[in-house]
Amino acid sequence: MKSLFVFVLTVFLTIASLADPYPRQAIDVRHYRFRIELNDTTNIIGGEASIAIQFNKAMGSVYLDLGSVLTNGTGMTVSKVRMNGTDLTYAHSNGKLTLQLPTTVAAGDTRTFEIQYAGIPEDGLIIGKNKFGDRTFFADHWPDRGHLWLPCIDHPSDKSTVEFVIVAPEYYQVVASGRLVEESNMDRHRKLTRYSEEVPIPVKVMAVGVARFAMEVSAVIDNIPQSTWVYPQNRDDGFSDFKVSVNVFDYFHRSIGPYSYEKLAHVQSKTRWGGLENAGNIFYRESAVNGKGTIEKLIAHETAHQWFGNSVAEKDWHHVWVSEGFATYFALLYLEHTYGPERLAADLATDRQNVLKYYQKNPKPIVDTTITEIGKVLSTNTYQKASWVLHMLRQRIGDENFWKGIRTYYKTYQNTNVLSADFQKIMEQASGQDLGAFFRQWLYQAGHPNFNLNWTYNKARSEVTVTIQQKEPRFDFPLDIRFRIPDGAPVDRTVTVNGAEVKISLPVPAKPTGVELDPGTRLLFEGVVQGR
Repeated sequence: MKSLFVFVLTVFLTIASLADPYPRQAIDVRHYRFRIELNDTTNIIGGEASIAIQFNKAMGSVYLDLGSVLTNGTGMTVSKVRMNGTDLTYAHSNGKLTLQLPTTVAAGDTRTFEIQYAGIPEDGLIIGKNKFGDRTFFADHWPDRGHLWLPCIDHPSDKSTVEFVIVAPEYYQVVASGRLVEESNMDRHRKLTRYSEEVPIPVKVMAVGVARFAMEVSAVIDNIPQSTWVYPQNRDDGFSDFKVSVNVFDYFHRSIGPYSYEKLAHVQSKTRWGGLENAGNIFYRESAVNGKGTIEKLIAHETAHQWFGNSVAEKDWHHVWVSEGFATYFALLYLEHTYGPERLAADLATDRQNVLKYYQKNPKPIVDTTITEIGKVLSTNTYQKASWVLHMLRQRIGDENFWKGIRTYYKTYQNTNVLSADFQKIMEQASGQDLGAFFRQWLYQAGHPNFNLNWTYNKARSEVTVTIQQKEPRFDFPLDIRFRIPDGAPVDRTVTVNGAEVKISLPVPAKPTGVELDPGTRLLFEGVVQGR
């Protein structure tokens, strides 16, 4: 009976995976409780998970994501599964833990599942030595690597509260999602540490770090502790590098809306990323700590994620720009606020060149539904190009409407999930404009404006005739043109480009000595200027 069940299930999952690269069930995880035992003798972890699941339709079975044992010996082995105290039949293979329910669970009902398991994490929990040779344990989940050591629904659309109970040798300190609620000595050699996150978050940004740390509370803003956790060997450098994080947090907290979580910790770690925006405790690559104060932009990016990507999260991987593009642009907004508009313009100009270069080999749109490998949703498109889209939207609707829309968007979708259309709807309401064409061409169409501009001067009429010939794909956009005038102030004009060719005459007081495109850094484009 069990083998037949496994065969039918395998066929079902195979068909489902072909139909949808990210198949989802009609369930909602309401709460996780993970009790994890760590040791210094082996890399084997012991796990006990308690998972409360709400069923959104009647179901007789359910599956969780959980890494299974591989030929190299890594992976998790399940020893027991219970539902509300009753033992369940289960199957565990190909990264899926499938639970056969004793009776059909009705729509709207909630059941709690207890899972006992153990093993060596294939990934997701990085166990090893840091740059100083000390043993450490760091969760590193993005995009869907949490299930390689935790039974869960490893998709950003499923948010839940979470509790981490970590039992480890007494000399380790623990930082994790949520607030610290318990720290107890269990015996002469082990310590139990418990954190509880009461705001629903996706597994991708749930995290725990276990290491020898130097910890400093750097500030408390609106009762929200700000802290730094770094290796003790580079304590002074770490505390210095992360000091600016207080200013970053304060800017976003005041500019966007109330912060969602109980704390914000900045943690030196073994993450494979430059930074990983875990909710309430950001993990940074260990080499970022150098005492040179060079990571302010990185801190701003990861902190912006607490609002966009964590609290307001993408409902589907293809819309990851609402996480990464927002974090990229809002980091620039922080730098603009701190250092002035020249800094914003300089960073945007650099990003523009990167976007143009990327397009040459990757002519894809920001929202690219052809992608089936989750990791490939991260690209220059979803970071820098998406950041540019937000910048151009800001130019289109104006600062007041832009910030009104951003604050409404965050307030409306705080601690939930969105698609791109949700953001568009809010910005249309805030601005009173139909932004359908704007979002269609910038999110769902590959490329950017690419054109040749030719100009000629007519002395008798004191005007310049400008001809703009646009290459495919065509865009509709406003183009700012600056004419440099001898012995006088430059003359700025704006031309609306919509179609293959635009020809227009513009008054100028004298023959220009040169023409500059987009002097205010307002448009993502590439163009060639010729004239006489």
